[in-house]
Amino acid sequence: MAQAKPTPALPSLEEVRARIDAIDAELLRLVDERAGLSSAVVAAKAAAGDAGRFGLRPGREAQLLRKLLSHPRGSASASLIVRIWRELMGASLAAQGPFHLEVWGGKDVARSIELARLRFGAAPVLRTLAKPEEALAAAKTPGGVAVCALTADSAWWGRLLAEPQLKVFAALPCLAAWGPMAALAVAQVEVEPTGDDRTYWVTDAAQPGPDIEEALSRDGVAATLLVQAGGLKLFVLAGFYQASDPRLARAPGGLSGVIGAAPGPLDV
Repeated sequence: MAQAKPTPALPSLEEVRARIDAIDAELLRLVDERAGLSSAVVAAKAAAGDAGRFGLRPGREAQLLRKLLSHPRGSASASLIVRIWRELMGASLAAQGPFHLEVWGGKDVARSIELARLRFGAAPVLRTLAKPEEALAAAKTPGGVAVCALTADSAWWGRLLAEPQLKVFAALPCLAAWGPMAALAVAQVEVEPTGDDRTYWVTDAAQPGPDIEEALSRDGVAATLLVQAGGLKLFVLAGFYQASDPRLARAPGGLSGVIGAAPGPLDV
């Protein structure tokens, strides 16, 4: 009869702690090295003629995070990975030039602040403002990002139809595990397709939301009503749509348009 193999001895608590200390030291060295590369990025941008340009690249960030989350891992959750890298990217961006957050939270300011920090990290300066219009105005200054809550009390997002330089580029939170969408981030930034995107579209159509969704569906556009206020409706469209898309031109409403796009949830 074959003898059972002996059970390998488990490492002692002291051995585990020693390994954690060694990993922490290596992590610190790598984080410090990564942070130091911010100056190299600034120099490279200056050489390319982009000195002073806001370095926020939401499409690149989303692709980087999706790549990280696709790697095999045993214990690190998606939340842990996203929190760590959002902090690293936010700190790097803040080291490259002006970077500030302007938050309008509606009736739940604390939640909007939490979402802003989850998305952009602790590095950028953050202010809370009494009106969404103030946040949007601040987003037009160098390094400005407006984080505005989605509520039935304000159609702030409708103002973006008249301010095409400002774009919705992120839906908060970026992980479905962190709760339902509660705010949008807006800045003077290029919005690029990432392969899994949601487009934000506004219309003044008087028809009920389901009727507009049905009309868009007949033209091959999957739409969901997010919020309505002030005679306007905000829809999220599955996919990346250009403002000139003829299907949207045929959609109900006299005043309508795309106000930006954002990557879909990173954990779905």
